[in-house]
Amino acid sequence: MGTNTADDAGVYRLTSDLALVQTVDIFTPIVDDPYAFGLIAAANALSDVYAMGATPRLALNFAGFPRAKLALEVLGEILRGGADKCAEAGVTVIGGHTIDDPEPKYGLAVTGFVHPDRVVTNATARPGDALVLTKPLGMGVITTGVKQGKTPPEAIEEAIRIMATLNRGAAEAMIAVGVSAATDITGFGLLGHLHEMTRASAVAARVRLSEVPILEAAWTLARLRAIPGGTERNRASLDGVVSWHGVDEEARVLLCDAQTSGGLLIAVPQQRAGALLRELRERHTPAAAVIGEIVGAGQGEITVTT
Repeated sequence: MGTNTADDAGVYRLTSDLALVQTVDIFTPIVDDPYAFGLIAAANALSDVYAMGATPRLALNFAGFPRAKLALEVLGEILRGGADKCAEAGVTVIGGHTIDDPEPKYGLAVTGFVHPDRVVTNATARPGDALVLTKPLGMGVITTGVKQGKTPPEAIEEAIRIMATLNRGAAEAMIAVGVSAATDITGFGLLGHLHEMTRASAVAARVRLSEVPILEAAWTLARLRAIPGGTERNRASLDGVVSWHGVDEEARVLLCDAQTSGGLLIAVPQQRAGALLRELRERHTPAAAVIGEIVGAGQGEITVTT
């Protein structure tokens, strides 16, 4: 599995019972605290491996840093955050590379392992599957609100906690139950990543807004127009794909909101949905919500109702 799919990571079969999973992710700071930025960036990079049903084992740091503008201690805190999150995940950081860059950037190249027959892709959702989400939405508007001075401190703390939460528990839950397909919710937002799943699987989906977990502060910030450019691009890219029924402007923004280190979106057979929710709750994932279903064959269409 390589660049010919829109999946979360590449997969290379080594033997009949072992495959290598690789991904890379890097971005600029979305919070002011460098240690928290390191935590979030690492959790975000590791998430792509978890979304494939694999176990991350090795990582390489990559950082861009303006050494003439910021003290090296700031870089040290970023790397410490990444190292601590990798240690929590049981991942060994085996090296990395840093370049002089006008704007700070940090991320990881991650290597994981999985049995070739147990890879979870985003291209195998089936009609009748329930759609389950494991983290609430709203990170894009909240972090944009930080840049604009609109996000209250308690909302920042909650968002950092959620973004820094590994998707390991969600991945363990879906592996234990057995699911049809999965992806993680990042820059394309919930509906953008769902569209990747429905298009690749040749199905259509329905999402119920009332069932989607969304952070309360995000509603206020959406009304204050703390909207990332990526979120606006997501909405534009979904014109003609999403049918809205009774859904107001703020809700449309949040369902397309560009996330950082979001949860897993899992398509699971209806008869296993209850078991998946129980497994997720036992692992204390930030959310465990059935937000809709795969309604039948299609070309990637999504219907959103209240």
